[in-house]
Amino acid sequence: MENCLFCKILKGEIPSDKVYEDENVLAFRDIAPQMPTHILVIPKQHVSSLAEADQLTDAQLAACLRAIREIARKENLAEGYRVITNCGPHACQSVPHLHFHLLGGSQMAERMG
Repeated sequence: MENCLFCKILKGEIPSDKVYEDENVLAFRDIAPQMPTHILVIPKQHVSSLAEADQLTDAQLAACLRAIREIARKENLAEGYRVITNCGPHACQSVPHLHFHLLGGSQMAERMG
């Protein structure tokens, strides 16, 4: 997608602090972290949100989840972590490219919001 921020990061047009990459997934540190560890995990194929995940193959979608598990291990999040994806404007999705927030590194509150 031409004007997609995350697609520009994928193309190398915008720099990122990359922590993981394979043929299906790119992961990088969030520029405005909400926790000590805040990493964004995105599929390399542009899909606007989880609502359009049927445009990804099962392998592409599963690769995101496997990447999250691997990144959490490398980031020493054995005590736990949270994975969030926002879907659409009512959920405050700020970038229209499917992405998962991997959050951890300190104790979280039981409830969000």
